[in-house]
Amino acid sequence: MRHRLLASLGMGLLLASPSIAMAASHHAHHAAHNTMGRKGHPADPDVAALLAEWSGPYGGKVPFDKVKVSALKPALEAAMRRNQGEIDAIALDRSSPTFANTIVPLERSGRALDRVQTIYSVWKSNLKTPDVQAVETEMEPVLAAFNDRIYQNARLFARIDAVYQSRERSGLTPEQQRVVWKHWNDFVKQGAQLPPAAKARVTAINQQLAGLYAKFMQNLLADEAGSVLYLKEGDLAGLPQSQRDAFAETAKDKGHPGEWAVANTRSAMEPFLTYSDRRDLREKVWRTYYSRGDNKDAHDNTVSIIPQILKLRYEKARLMGFPSYAAWKMQDTMAKTPDAAMAQMMQVWPSAIARVRQDVADMQAVADQEAKKTGEAGGKAPAIAPWDYRYYAEKVRKAKYDLDMQEVSRYLQLDKMREAIFWEAGQLYGFTFTKVTAPVFSPDMSVYEVKDRAGKHVALWYLDPYARPIKASGAWMDQYRGQQKLDPTSAIASNNTNFVKPAPGKPVLISWDDAVTLFHEFGHALHAMNSNVTYPSVSGTNVARDFVEFPSQLNENWLPTKEVLSRFAVDEQGHAIPQALVDKLLNAQTFDSGFAVTEYLSAAIVDMKLHTTPQGPGDPPIDPDRFEKTTLDALGMPPELVMRHRTSQFFHVFQSDEYAAGYYSYLWAEVLDHDAFEAFTETGDPWDPATAKRLHDDIMSVGDTVDPAVAFRQFRGRDPQVGAYLRAKGFPVK
Repeated sequence: MRHRLLASLGMGLLLASPSIAMAASHHAHHAAHNTMGRKGHPADPDVAALLAEWSGPYGGKVPFDKVKVSALKPALEAAMRRNQGEIDAIALDRSSPTFANTIVPLERSGRALDRVQTIYSVWKSNLKTPDVQAVETEMEPVLAAFNDRIYQNARLFARIDAVYQSRERSGLTPEQQRVVWKHWNDFVKQGAQLPPAAKARVTAINQQLAGLYAKFMQNLLADEAGSVLYLKEGDLAGLPQSQRDAFAETAKDKGHPGEWAVANTRSAMEPFLTYSDRRDLREKVWRTYYSRGDNKDAHDNTVSIIPQILKLRYEKARLMGFPSYAAWKMQDTMAKTPDAAMAQMMQVWPSAIARVRQDVADMQAVADQEAKKTGEAGGKAPAIAPWDYRYYAEKVRKAKYDLDMQEVSRYLQLDKMREAIFWEAGQLYGFTFTKVTAPVFSPDMSVYEVKDRAGKHVALWYLDPYARPIKASGAWMDQYRGQQKLDPTSAIASNNTNFVKPAPGKPVLISWDDAVTLFHEFGHALHAMNSNVTYPSVSGTNVARDFVEFPSQLNENWLPTKEVLSRFAVDEQGHAIPQALVDKLLNAQTFDSGFAVTEYLSAAIVDMKLHTTPQGPGDPPIDPDRFEKTTLDALGMPPELVMRHRTSQFFHVFQSDEYAAGYYSYLWAEVLDHDAFEAFTETGDPWDPATAKRLHDDIMSVGDTVDPAVAFRQFRGRDPQVGAYLRAKGFPVK
């Protein structure tokens, strides 16, 4: 089962890009019956190639070299029919329901559809050409309807319910009991116990939502691909040479040789706002980026798409018997309720905005000093605006800590950071990585075989590093195939990023935040690779949304260690980063934490409030822009920055159901991650082998075979505490 996991917070955009994460239950998130013409018959070689079991070494490789977009729709239709036959066989079985004759075949069902949807989802995220968008527009509602047909199959649910009711007295193992609960809970959550009329309405809502999600992401991608700022040489003041080279390469790729191009993506926007001396151009880049999906044009998401989504989600939640969409969505998370998530967020919010106010005062002082030196504006600088924040934060960093992040970036080569994550995985989990040949969907991709300490094959790992106009922005992990021992398969995972491709022969120099993102996304991949379970539905990253980010965020903690930096932070000549520079970097670790936490947390709070606000028939549709402003004003949001993802471009929340009412999960998981890393530091060794073994045994290998709260308690010896998070951010600990 493929999962798309997104990055966030201070990362390169882990939370950026359409999430393709299909749900927790292995079989059930698939869809529709339909008729096909001759071209769509499974005998068609292009269709058959997508339906076929993956063959070759490593337990089978993903056949990216055999994909034809024209085959996607008929392959999905054929796979859905095959899956429907599997479901019917289970539902119509006349023998008494047991784990063996109901749950096991359910775990095995839908595998052809999994394979096709993996390919389809990869194309939606990475190669979203107009013909792919056309397939998406047509098939998303069909897939949603098929998904509902499975969940609303009364005979199937009756069998699952019978196994569930007897689970504790039928000799099942703890993992089997967890699998039964998971299937039963998924069906109940999706409406299996509703009366027929309500089931029909939920199906209609889900189909409408599927179409709206597709349109939301198409609009966002159009705004990203359709806006480019071309620069002349006189516009480059302040930009480091590595960034100039990257912008020149982008311009060349876009048919503008001799110019420099700033694409409308986070990976281009952030360095430009950090280093450009041109305030007018910073404002232009900022406004273009943060107005994506909100230009009141053909690609606008605010006028109808978002309001419709919110109305439909609220109606669905009410049909399910919940007071809000957030309450329905969160019932099986660690937080359990919107109130619990809000309480944690509001525990952190005052410290975050207080730090921002302190930092802004420091920035304004630097800006005023510069204005006095130049005599501009009567020696008084304009108030810090959102497009100034990163620029003056960098100046304050230099002044306070004598730290130049451009200097740090000289030692952060993408290839070396890739070697760093491999070494880290070897130290903690005994993994080795060897480059191999396998089909890819882009010539820039590379593929590695992963082996354990005994030399046994564990997984394949794909890296797709560079931005493309038809690729979603941000960074994410994809699980193409999960580990499981029912019919043994090994994991196949990918990490996808959007670094600007360098000129030939030049290394990719990345920012510190980009390096953190790389470690974060690789943490998701490690979660998939370490999985050691029997049943597909509880494999790897098939865990609660507010727990799934825990292993990835935990993995970030090993980047700043001296063992990693001394080995892998090297410049183009092979010189290691000076210890004095490392000391400055570590000394400034909490600098700008107010910005990172506030821009994230504001988005998470708005997400939760959007999904706890009544949207019944008598309630006016939510105006996203007005709602965002009113909510942030009430929170006391500092005017010098904005939400990390403005509502109009909040793909985590509006590209699918995956992160909706769930953006809080990054904070929830970060509390877990800092507390867990202190288990290492308390030993005096961030690589302590005994603690690493406990991490593997209690967290990384168990998937969802154990309740996440219990798993954490087994690892840490107690429930999580917020103190470690506050210490890591430099916030006061009460």
